[in-house]
Amino acid sequence: MRLDLADLQLFLCVVDAGSITQGAVRANLALASVSERLRSIEAAAGVTLLQRLPRGVITTEAGDALAHHARLILRQQALLRGELQDFASGAQGTLRLYANTSALTQFLPHRLAPWLATRPRLHVELKERTSVEIVRTITAGLAEAGIVTDAVEAQELILQPIARDHLALIVPATHHLARQTSIRFAEIVDEPFVGLSSASALQDHIDAHARSLGKALNLRIRMKTFEGLCEMVAQGVGLSIIPLDIARRQQRRHGYRTLALSDGWARRQLCLCYRDWQTLSAPMRSLLEHLGGAPATR
Repeated sequence: MRLDLADLQLFLCVVDAGSITQGAVRANLALASVSERLRSIEAAAGVTLLQRLPRGVITTEAGDALAHHARLILRQQALLRGELQDFASGAQGTLRLYANTSALTQFLPHRLAPWLATRPRLHVELKERTSVEIVRTITAGLAEAGIVTDAVEAQELILQPIARDHLALIVPATHHLARQTSIRFAEIVDEPFVGLSSASALQDHIDAHARSLGKALNLRIRMKTFEGLCEMVAQGVGLSIIPLDIARRQQRRHGYRTLALSDGWARRQLCLCYRDWQTLSAPMRSLLEHLGGAPATR
């Protein structure tokens, strides 16, 4: 038996109306066409589904069974259509967004939360990578979009600035550099440092700039959180480089000193990074628009 959704809908129109004539009106079809299709449905089923009476029709036992299953099928079809619409609009599914450490710790939490809260069936998988790695991943077509710094080379991609992301040096209050207001990285690269964990994209970024100077940072300890890192610096364990906004928020509590890094690579902006707005999925476009992005081409 081969019945399509239109056949099931038509059959239910007739059953619910109790009349082939009124069923044709509900289905917005000609009476002759409806009568012919009902005969085809019964022929396909191999059994009588409707008992024709002078004042209308009633279902046979087989017709009751078909009506029951038709309602279930059409209800499931409506649920499926709704879920697919959710996927298309960004209300359901899984988005994978790549971001550097600064974006993950200070930008995304308060910006992403209200957008995600209104989409209870949507999941976002955040992946922490360095900006260079994110650009490489998007260029290779392995990711739709990410959040990087404007210091990265991304010739084939679009970068849209969305937030300031300056880095700063924090030092113990008793350190000999504590009275300075700014400094270059080359002046402190040989000092003992407190770093972030080896999984931190920000720490990888800082280590790479040390290597560009022919140095390797003297990391006395690595911490998993900025809170723990700031406590170590305050106690005199070493210096550290962290996002300026985080340094300022933690300074009053821990009592260290904050110095501006004058290097160009430390005066960064966070940027949305993607190849082509038109090829992004609808959910990703919705998310990027919420984060401050807009359609753009190279």
